[in-house]
Amino acid sequence: MNAPLASGERKTIQKAELQAQVVKALAAYLPDHSLLYQLEDTVPYECDGLTAYRQRPLVVALPETEAQVAAVLKTCHSLNVPVVARGAGTGLSGGAMPNELGVTMSLAKFNQILKVDPVSRTAVVQAGVRNLAISEAAAPHGLYYAPDPSSQIACTIGGNVAENSGGVHCLKYGLTVHNILKVKGFTMEGDAIEFGSDALDVPGLDLLSVLIGSEGMLAVTTEVTVKLVPKPQLARCIMASFDDVRKAGDAVAAVIAAGIIPAGLEMMDKPMTAAVEDFVHAGYDLNAEAILLCESDGTPEEVEEEIGRMSAVLRGCGATAIAVSKDEAERMRFWSGRKNAFPASGRISPDYMCMDSTIPRKRLADILLAIAEMEKKYQLRCCNVFHAGDGNLHPLILFDANDPDQLHRCELFGADILETSVAMGGTVTGEHGVGVEKLNSMCVQFSAEENEQMFGVKRAFDPAGLLNPGKVIPTKHRCAEYGKMLVRAGAIKHPDLPRF
Repeated sequence: MNAPLASGERKTIQKAELQAQVVKALAAYLPDHSLLYQLEDTVPYECDGLTAYRQRPLVVALPETEAQVAAVLKTCHSLNVPVVARGAGTGLSGGAMPNELGVTMSLAKFNQILKVDPVSRTAVVQAGVRNLAISEAAAPHGLYYAPDPSSQIACTIGGNVAENSGGVHCLKYGLTVHNILKVKGFTMEGDAIEFGSDALDVPGLDLLSVLIGSEGMLAVTTEVTVKLVPKPQLARCIMASFDDVRKAGDAVAAVIAAGIIPAGLEMMDKPMTAAVEDFVHAGYDLNAEAILLCESDGTPEEVEEEIGRMSAVLRGCGATAIAVSKDEAERMRFWSGRKNAFPASGRISPDYMCMDSTIPRKRLADILLAIAEMEKKYQLRCCNVFHAGDGNLHPLILFDANDPDQLHRCELFGADILETSVAMGGTVTGEHGVGVEKLNSMCVQFSAEENEQMFGVKRAFDPAGLLNPGKVIPTKHRCAEYGKMLVRAGAIKHPDLPRF
């Protein structure tokens, strides 16, 4: 008589049976090379840029046509199998982390620039086109695509749409949502859907901004129409040093208060400056407690006038040194450090977790000082880089993921940063999304009723809840359990915030 199977064995058998069923169904629409399910083929898809959390997908589908995308979605819907859309995997919140009983759909083969129209200043591109490739294609016409995430050499426009990505020049030129005209894609049922239009307005409900930033929960993007802007005649960058982080933070607020909207306004603290200088040799002041990068672009006359005004404001706020780029090569060198902040951090630590909250500009120094205290509390280092102009923080907590205790302390550290940001009048995310990383922190920012309203939008597009499930919006039960954990850890600092 055979012994009864243990629950783990039963689960393994059931998973294998489901995998075989899904593979057989999808094989009717996808060629062999577009359907991956062996261990060695699916491991590369087990996480995105948030490597602390991993999960191997049941199956990976790599459709090459819109008809195949629709077929995959219809098939998965009929089988009640979740689908997670994936771009280049550069996301930092776990938004593309697979579902272990679902299909990860990679849009990597949707990599064609379909049209560049210099007259209307638009480009039509497939979802898998790299961010930087759009600007490269538009360059012969004197145009470029403005949002420039640090990962722009690799990240895709479909992923940018999912996360509403920004970049160092988003202060003047806006986030993804401000630079997109139209998005085409498919619902979970495999039906074609279109958001926005080629015109400046759209008949009926304008749902484009609902889709952008929805983290793959409402539809799968296949094609995007982006706005292009003229390349400025000239751009110059100021590098300003400060001997105190509060002076640097006040200087950011003072620049905006003076009526100046720089093309870029970034801030780095001393540990981050040291990390990137050792990596790219950008010429940063290693004695400064913080540095600001302030860029002006436009006509030569506009740039000269604005650089003069910004320099005066920075000196008035206590800048200890000011350097202005003399040519394009030096400007790019100034920015090279900021653009390489994440890989530079990877050189000095086995792992890092990049947070992404926002706060009012006037609280920049307060959050930096609070993070310094958290470093002592959690016994972990943190390097800080900010989209200072719009108050978007990117603290990078350094840790070793191979040490479970360090990972746990890192998670508590990150949650503390996010909760403190909300208490200061900010939000838990600026441009990296919620994904799985900030799911618990959504309990801190939003009440159960507000989260339920977000679920209502999700259900309107995806009644079965199969697109990227278990992310972004926390359930009441999850918030309740998270609250108990915080109580046990003694980590609640602001009990007046919406919670559980």
